[in-house]
Amino acid sequence: MICDLCPRRCHAERTAERGEGFCAMPAGPVVARAALHHWEEPVISGTRGSGTVFFSGCTLRCVFCQNHDISAKGFGRPVTVERLRQIFRELVAQGAHNINLVTPTHFTPWILEALEEEPGVPVVWNTGGYERLETLRALEGKVDVYLPDLKYADSALSAELSAAPDYFDAATAAITEMFRQTGPVVVEDGLMKRGVVIRHLVLPGHLENTRRCIDWVARTFRPGEVLFSLMSQYTPQPGAEGLLARHVTRGEYRAAVEYMENCGITEGFCQERTSAREEYTPPFDLTGVEGSNQNADKTDQRVDNTLSTH
Repeated sequence: MICDLCPRRCHAERTAERGEGFCAMPAGPVVARAALHHWEEPVISGTRGSGTVFFSGCTLRCVFCQNHDISAKGFGRPVTVERLRQIFRELVAQGAHNINLVTPTHFTPWILEALEEEPGVPVVWNTGGYERLETLRALEGKVDVYLPDLKYADSALSAELSAAPDYFDAATAAITEMFRQTGPVVVEDGLMKRGVVIRHLVLPGHLENTRRCIDWVARTFRPGEVLFSLMSQYTPQPGAEGLLARHVTRGEYRAAVEYMENCGITEGFCQERTSAREEYTPPFDLTGVEGSNQNADKTDQRVDNTLSTH
């Protein structure tokens, strides 16, 4: 396929045999883990867990990514559409409150095919926010809950940290489209059934970026139309330098919470600073990917990819 699924519009020729383009992924889904996950927002994880499918590759290149092994290094195993559909069934059978698709954008056509059989629980599109409108429109009626990041309002910062100078324009247009599709938040018995939860990760030393992201949410949506999740879990990655070499301070996060509340955003979630721990990142070990054979060879599976610079 010639791929234009994300805002980069690489026009890469992705084949089943080889990954191409910025995401460096082949044609067809590549999955690193599929299991119940208990560390999402309470309305997503509930009491039994979110049926989370972690896809390999990414349309961003965030230098602070905690999922680096799968997002940039390509760890994962290719699966067929039918196997992906079976994974959804298995997660529901385990008691999943929803099917939570993490970093799915570059596999949209195959995910849509897998979702032709409705899983019977809400479908969550868990994304970095860097989406193309045409791709999102293809999801209408298939996705119940959108869980996008709004990482940056500063184009210089998004270029430096995620190789996406157009991030804010793309993400805000995408979130607006997501809200058009779902409408205001619907929560029943403490669980998200429909709507948008916007996540923002506070970065150390970049409070002004956080304020600008909050400003956009506050002026775009009426109170309660969307939920806002202000995250403190930034964790320095190996090789991090300067401001990114430390955690967010208590004072920084408190200032972000106060600003959010002063802007009238009171529907959503805050985090304890203890969330900034590596153990909150699940092991990417092909759990749940191979079905009855998942205890077979779990050696380091990396797709044949070529990382491109655009």
